[in-house]
Amino acid sequence: MSDAQPAGEAAPESALDPVDFATHVISLATSAMVALGRMPAPGSDAISHDLDTARYLIDVLGMLELKTRNNLDESEVKLIQSLLYDLRVAFVDARAAARAD
Repeated sequence: MSDAQPAGEAAPESALDPVDFATHVISLATSAMVALGRMPAPGSDAISHDLDTARYLIDVLGMLELKTRNNLDESEVKLIQSLLYDLRVAFVDARAAARAD
């Protein structure tokens, strides 16, 4: 069975917003903040810490910054740089707090 739309028929509306660079990196950053214990997971009030996952997600964002260099507009560059800075500081703080426990 083919997923192609028959000619003349409109594509069904999606419940999700279209994916763009900003939405994607904000989603990754939010997941990293959850893993850092800075916010609860969606649908939960519980705070948990998973520094390995947080580090991985921060590294993914760093890789995206590197691989998209010179291909982003100014607002996208500022967004990813700002997110990375905030997440890296939060990671250092979370790691220090984990060591102090």
